[in-house]
Parts: sequence; structure tokens; C-alpha cells
Amino acid sequence: MRLDLTDLRATFAGRLLEDADAVAPFLTDWRRKWTGRALAVAQPDTAEGVAAVLRWCHANRVAVVPQGGNTGLSGGATPAVEGRSLVLSTARLQRIRALDPVGQTITVEAGVTLQQVQDAARHAGRLFPLSLAAQGTCTIGGNLATNAGGVQVLRYGNARELCLGLEVVTAEGELWNGLRPLRKDNTGYALRDLYIGSEGTLGVITAAVLKLFPLPAAQVVAFVAVPSPAAALALLSLAQQRLAADLTAFELVSETCLQLVEQHVDAARRPLAEPSPWYVLLEVSSAQGESAASEAIEALLAVALEAGHASDAALSASVAQFRSLWALREDISESQGAEGPTIKHDIALPITRIPDFIDRTDAALARHFPGLRLVVFGHLGDGNLHYNVSPPAGGMAKADFLALEAPINRLVHDAVDAAGGSISAEHGLGVLRRDEAARYKSAVEQRLMQAIKQALDPLNLMNPGKLLSAPDTIPHHASET
Repeated sequence: MRLDLTDLRATFAGRLLEDADAVAPFLTDWRRKWTGRALAVAQPDTAEGVAAVLRWCHANRVAVVPQGGNTGLSGGATPAVEGRSLVLSTARLQRIRALDPVGQTITVEAGVTLQQVQDAARHAGRLFPLSLAAQGTCTIGGNLATNAGGVQVLRYGNARELCLGLEVVTAEGELWNGLRPLRKDNTGYALRDLYIGSEGTLGVITAAVLKLFPLPAAQVVAFVAVPSPAAALALLSLAQQRLAADLTAFELVSETCLQLVEQHVDAARRPLAEPSPWYVLLEVSSAQGESAASEAIEALLAVALEAGHASDAALSASVAQFRSLWALREDISESQGAEGPTIKHDIALPITRIPDFIDRTDAALARHFPGLRLVVFGHLGDGNLHYNVSPPAGGMAKADFLALEAPINRLVHDAVDAAGGSISAEHGLGVLRRDEAARYKSAVEQRLMQAIKQALDPLNLMNPGKLLSAPDTIPHHASET
């Protein structure tokens, strides 16, 4: 029996979408891997409106699926197929409430896009450093709910480190105003940190106070050929010593990745004459100007070339060159997608263990699944690898390839766990990694997480089925079997 939503419509200002065509865009995730059903889509105009919606849902025992820009990669914002939940879209929470260039903070609502925050900060002569491929459509609420990372975590940290305060609506519909622009607030539990990264399972983030930084006078990027991940790691250590805080990003790219971009992106041009097994893209941001940044990178590369950590390099000398070199890294995912289905792994590892992990896991996959292509790239500077698998170059039936997903995931994630890593670095667990994550967490950690969920959402109405496995379906940890 369909629930009457008439009284819900009367509780808040904004939109309530019930028509099938209007609701449809909110039911499928960005990767088109999951599609669900929903009672309706609520789009309140204010935080108070969000609170009214959640009070109604709590009173009527209706589950809520919070959704921002719907650009997630793990199915965390897609409703279940049963159709008994309400999608709560924060898209209409679009105000920039305050910008303080002296205190270096900006207060924005959850529906403001990442690009809008970046532009507002730049207009005020400041930098908001979070940078993602989906920044034109992803929203701050979603960025915080998944603790987004991106390419500049090495210098500035991920979303958690960039947030000072939150405004949140609880599962019961109470509005908590924690929008304090304080660097120091030692007055109890850090409630902010419970909601950041919780993927909407504890409450709905409606606004945030974010950190800003001085706008760099210059940014220069170098595309560097390196013989191996071990050499890339040596180059990273050298760059950290010589560039210190000016080192903004340090990305690892394989030759396979570069070939895919070259094949599928018409504008792509190799910056180096000779191919290399691996490449590093490193960025320097300087307050001293472009010449100082270029001189610092050139001095670094001279030492790296002499030591054998690098064999060749190209530096950006203009904004156009800066963007084209970064495009070689940013276009990898789209280029891999153009090849067909992909088995993706968004993993984090202790940085010093990455070369050994790549060597061992590459060899293990070659033994058990010969012919598959490994598309490995990521944020070496902060230990986040995108360790992806594509079908053989000669092709493979889609069904046959996707049938390998579970055993490949098990092999890769067991190797990640053995190396002391995490099977989700920046994409979140959602439904994609929910049950796998439970396998690698200790019983104590799982009990603590379930206790937090029970305390803040005792009716299990907030994004049920995401991030946490049901207590009676949690698999044993590998060491406990």
C-alpha cells in the first residue's frame, strides 16, 4: 500500500518529486551499476526544511537516502530496489553563507558544488584545495559524507582535514548547529568527525565551515619518466626533502594508463620522446612566483636524474601546458572505461609498501588470471592507488570478465590487508565494498561502529544497507577463520 505523502508536502518549502520521470534521475548511480526505487524525492530549500522532512520520516518510519550530486562510485546514494525509502536531495541548499578571507574560512550549504566553492575562494584571493574530476557536479555535502580525497591530499589533507564545523540534521529531525570556524575546540567528543565519512548513515549534513588557504602565486607541474614504483618512491622522498610544503601533488601513472589516454583522447600528446614503464606527475605550488617554482623543480630533477630515480622529464611553461599535462592523469578513468568493463580497486597502503605490493599483486594476478591488463595509477604521495583490471587487449566476453570480479577482489583485497592497508581510500564503502570491508575489520571495530549507528539512528532509517553490514551477516575476519 502506497504511503500518502500529502502531509509530508505540507511540512517543508521546496520540491517534492513524485512523477516517475522526475524521480528517475535520482534512482541510478553515476556508474549505472545500481538502480533502485523510491517513494519520492524531497528537495528542501533550507536546513530547517531538511529537519522537517526527517521528523516526518521518523514519525512514519520511512527510511531516508541522502543524496548530493549523485557522483559517488560505490552506490552509497542509491535507494534500494524495494522502493520503501525517500530520497532526500540537498541540491537546493545552495547558499554561500559567509566568506572570511582574514580568518580563511568559507561557510557553505551542502548543495553548493565543489567548483562553486573553489571559484568563490579564488574570487576572494584564497584557495580551497579539494580537487576532484567531478568538481562541477559533486556537492560539498557529498564530499564530506564520503570524506573525499583527490589530488592534493599530500599537502592539504582530505575533506575531513578541510572542515572546521558542520550543521547536521539528526535521524530524529533535530538540527545541530556546529558551524564554528575554530581551529581549536577541545570541549568533548568531535561530533563533526562522526558525520564526516559516515555516508549519510547517521544524519544529513546541511552546511559546513571549510578551511581556505593563500592562493599560490604560481603552480608548475612536471611529467617525469621513472623506471619503477620503487624509483618513484625514492623521487617522492627526495621531493619532500627539497620542496617541503611546496610539493602539492605527486601522482603515479603506468605506461598502460598513458597508452589508453593516447588511444582514446584526441587531444592527448606524449610529453616525452621515449616511453617508460612508469611516470610521475608532480606539482609545485609556490608563493614566490613561477620562476622560483620552476627552478625548484629543475634542481630536484637534476639530482633525481643523476641518482637514476628518473630518466627524463617535461615541465609546464604555460597554463595550457599545465592543463595538458594534468589531463594525461585526469583522463585515465574515462579512457579505461572506453575499453569496456573494469574491475576497480580504490585502495590505501602504507606508502613505503606500495612498490612491493604492486610487484607481488601484479605477479599473483598474472598467475591466476593470465592475460588481463592492469591499469594502475593514483596518489602515490598519500598512499592511494587505483589498482584497476581490464580485459585482455584482444577482448573477452563481458560476462566472462565480470565473473572474475569476486575472486580478483578477494586476491587484491587480501593483499591490501596483508600490507596493512584499506580497501577503500576515497570512494567510500556504500554497497560496493560494505560486506568486503566487514571481512577485514576486527570484531571490536565492528561492534564500536554498530554501537555508534544504534546510538544515533536506533530505528535504522538513515541510508540503511550502506556502509555497515547487518550484524548477523558480518563475515569473519581472515585471521579469525
